[in-house]
Amino acid sequence: MIKTLKVMLIPNNKQRSKLFQSAGVARFAYNWALGREQENYKDCGTFLSDYNLRKEFTKLKTQEEYKWLNDYSNNITKQAIKDACLAYKRFFKGQSGFPKFKSRRKSKTSFYMDTDKIQFTNKKVKLEKITLSRKKNKQKLNWIRLAEKNRIPIDSKYINPRVTFDGVNWWISVGIKYADNTEVPVNDGLGIDLGIKDLAICSDIDKPYKNINKTEEIRKLKKKKRRLQRKISRKYLINKKGESYCKTSNIMKAEKKLLELNHRLTNIRHNYLHQTTTEIINRKPKFIVLEDLNVKGMMKNKHLSEAIAEQCFYEFYKQIEYKSSWNNIKFIIADQFYASSKTCSCCGSIKKDLKLSDRIYRCDNCNTVVDRDKNASINLYNYGKSIA
Repeated sequence: MIKTLKVMLIPNNKQRSKLFQSAGVARFAYNWALGREQENYKDCGTFLSDYNLRKEFTKLKTQEEYKWLNDYSNNITKQAIKDACLAYKRFFKGQSGFPKFKSRRKSKTSFYMDTDKIQFTNKKVKLEKITLSRKKNKQKLNWIRLAEKNRIPIDSKYINPRVTFDGVNWWISVGIKYADNTEVPVNDGLGIDLGIKDLAICSDIDKPYKNINKTEEIRKLKKKKRRLQRKISRKYLINKKGESYCKTSNIMKAEKKLLELNHRLTNIRHNYLHQTTTEIINRKPKFIVLEDLNVKGMMKNKHLSEAIAEQCFYEFYKQIEYKSSWNNIKFIIADQFYASSKTCSCCGSIKKDLKLSDRIYRCDNCNTVVDRDKNASINLYNYGKSIA
C-alpha cells in the first residue's frame, strides 16, 4: 500500500522566492500546453500528446525570450504539461469539466519534483535547482529545513513528490510504499451515525464523540474571526475611492491574520477528526457502516448550513475509508434512502411521522424508547451485518 506523508517546510527568504517562482513556471507550462491543445482543436487537428508538446516546449526554451526557463528544473515543466494533457483527456472522456487556465490568484500554488533528484535527511530536504545559490562565485548547496524531524524515511523510493503553498506555509508531500497489512480484524462490526449535536454516534459504545465546534476554544476563535472580518470590511469602506476599493498595506496585514486564523480553525477540526477516526479504527471491527448523506441538500437549510459545514463530514468519510483499507476493515456505505432514523432497531417497524426535532425515538409498535442517533447507528450496524 502507498501512504502519503506531508511535512511543512521552513524556507528562508531566498528559498521562499525560488519556490514561488517555480510554482509560476509550472503554471506557465500548464497554460501553454492547454493553449496549444485548444489552438490545435480549433484547427481540427488530432490530440497532441504530452511527448510532442514537451519536445516543442524544449525548442521554445532556446529562444531568447524564454531563456529564463532554463534556470528551473525541466521536471517541473514536464509534469505540468503532462497534467494539462491529462485534464484535457479527462474532459473528452466525460470524467471532468473543461480544463481552465490557471490563475495566479485563484489557482493552487504547487509544482512537481523529480523522484530521483529529491533528497531527504532527518531535518532537511534538497530540491533540484531550488536550493542552489551562488556565494562568492562558488555554488553552495542550501537545504530547506523541515518542520518535523524523522517524519519522512531517508532510504525510500518516493512517489509523486509535490510542493504546495496553502496561503500561509509551504508543504512537501511524497508517497511511500509500505508492506500490506495482513492482520484480519476479528471484533464485531459497528455502525456510525453522523450528526450536528454530536459528531459521531457508534453502535458499540454508549458515549458519543462530541461536536468540537461547541468547545470554548473554537467559540473564542470564531468570535475573533468575526471581529477581524468586520474590521477588514470597515477598512475597505474607509479607503473606498468612487466605486472601487483600495487595498492598503494594513488591509493586507489584516487579511493575512484572517487567513492564519482560518487555517488554525481548519487544523483543529481536522486534528480532532484524525483522533476520532483513529480511535474507531483501533477497535479493529470487522466492518464499519456509514450512511451516504446528501450533504449538498442539507446545506440548503439556512439554519443548519453553517453547523453542517463545520462538521467536515466529507473529511470524516475520507479518513474512515482509507484507514479501513489500511487495516483490512470492510467499509460499507448504506444507501442514501435507507431509513436508519425512522426504523425501530428493536422490531423493525418504520415511523413515518418522525420529525427532525424529535431527538428521542419512541416506537408505537414495541414501545421502545431510545436516543434517535443511537437508534440510527444500531440500524446501520444491522444493515452492515446483513451484507457482511
